[in-house]
Amino acid sequence: MQNGRKKITFALALKKGFSGKKAARKIYKVFITILNRITIVNTLSYKTKSAKKEEVERKWYVIDADGETVGRLSTRIATVLRGKHKPSYTPHVDCGDFVIVLNADKIRFTGNKMDQKEYITFSGYPGGQKRIVAKDLLVKKPFAILEAAVRGMLPKTKLGRAMFKKLFVYEGTEHPHQAQKPEPFTF
Repeated sequence: MQNGRKKITFALALKKGFSGKKAARKIYKVFITILNRITIVNTLSYKTKSAKKEEVERKWYVIDADGETVGRLSTRIATVLRGKHKPSYTPHVDCGDFVIVLNADKIRFTGNKMDQKEYITFSGYPGGQKRIVAKDLLVKKPFAILEAAVRGMLPKTKLGRAMFKKLFVYEGTEHPHQAQKPEPFTF
């Protein structure tokens, strides 16, 4: 680049009627200082801004699970809980929103998963492993199916546990969070 600049400045010096290397050097120095002033870029405007815990604005969303497929719904919920739907998403900060899921008892599975999918729990004691089929779990604890699916899609860290606490799953259409003025979440 330096050789190119020297050629340009020398050509300018010849056009203006200067002769000799001293005149060309002076013009070259002036030209370089002008170019350096022009090419200075404000690098602060190009830095990525990370969200801070105190700056995150959280909203409340309501999702109706009536007739929704478990896996497809839970991926959308996990995305909102993590905050990946926001342009200010930062992986190491909990910047997600609160999610209220209604009609958890009316979710559905595709294929034969309702009869074949098993949920396994373990108490920690010998012989304490229990298995329950999705159809029976839907009758016994309908909220547990969605909670298990979403929990599996969140990070397995302190941050993931904090994100999971922002999920509220209810069986019917009523919920006690009217004071937060939740908005319906459109996918």
